[in-house]
Amino acid sequence: MAEATNQFNPDYAVAPGSILEEHLEVKGMSRAEFARRCGRSTRLISEIISGKAPLKPRMAFEFERILGLGANVWLGIEADYRLHRAKKALEREAAVSVKWVKTLPVKELVKREYIQQPKSNEDAVSKLLAFFQVGSVEAWFNYYGLSSGFSYDFSYGFSGAAYCYSPNIRSDEGDLAIYRRLGEIEAQRQECKGYNKSRFHQAIRDIRNLTREPIPEALQQATKLCNEAGVALVLVNPLPKMVLSGAAWWLRPDKAVIELTAQCMSDDQLWLTFFHEAAHILLHNKKDIFIDEKIWQGKERQENEADEWAANTLVSKADWEGFVATLPRGEEAREVAVESFAQAQGITAGIVVGMLQHKRLILRKHLNHLKCQLNLEGLVLPRSGCFAEM
Repeated sequence: MAEATNQFNPDYAVAPGSILEEHLEVKGMSRAEFARRCGRSTRLISEIISGKAPLKPRMAFEFERILGLGANVWLGIEADYRLHRAKKALEREAAVSVKWVKTLPVKELVKREYIQQPKSNEDAVSKLLAFFQVGSVEAWFNYYGLSSGFSYDFSYGFSGAAYCYSPNIRSDEGDLAIYRRLGEIEAQRQECKGYNKSRFHQAIRDIRNLTREPIPEALQQATKLCNEAGVALVLVNPLPKMVLSGAAWWLRPDKAVIELTAQCMSDDQLWLTFFHEAAHILLHNKKDIFIDEKIWQGKERQENEADEWAANTLVSKADWEGFVATLPRGEEAREVAVESFAQAQGITAGIVVGMLQHKRLILRKHLNHLKCQLNLEGLVLPRSGCFAEM
């Protein structure tokens, strides 16, 4: 027998509930009466009619006895309807997944060898879900998306995240999620002792004394100190066009993470960002995630607290007020005063300049030559066994 060349594959399916309603109308039978004849609740019959509840095999026989339409027919209608709904749901999910892939810097992840080049959109979805270690796109939005309650801070190039917020610059949601995931990967590679708040306070004091040291060596030592206290300190090369300075969150209850962006920056930006993120670890809820950008969405208090704590940790309030009160007006005299004050405090002069600029006590273009310009891309911090040598 020759196969049919023109098959009818309609893009719709009739719900068994609509067929049931037609039969009840023809018989002049109400839903309540039909439910009693089936020995079922009226609510269940209404849910079958609306498509909310499935028609099960035993009920199909009950329908056959009451309405005369064979149980196999009822079950066929039900199967076609459920299959059609599943197909449409998969099509909707596929459409969303393709749009999701387009929000992520796939080429950059391939370039960094975190994923292999996808062969198709479906392959890209699979590889990206594996990279994020989530089971579905919906789970990604719940865990990594902006709607998950993250708090983001931006840098616009003159100071740390605590001092450099700009609402006019926004990173893409996908880039922000990638940034956090890369921080997670690096943090998981660092062996840390269980978090100890007292040890972390001591680590902060020791790290303050490192700010005048060469940055690569200072960051290597800072990583070891943080790991001893249960905090992973990671550097992540920035994604293209991304303008974030840092992040802070808890990888698990006994391990916190401070993530710094390894982009071109100055020493004041680096250290102010670090101490700002350290403040989030010490002061705020473990459930909060601070990827410093969206401070206007309910976290203004935490951001202000982190700002104040970072500033007071680097320079005591009394010392700062005394310095500001005697700050000369002339730029040359100010330069001498800044360098003398920084040396007395045991911190880099760039930090003092950044704080003066943030508090608008000097213009942002003034004294920038006292800052040390950095490019941390390619600098690898200790990944394992880092506290064994201490």
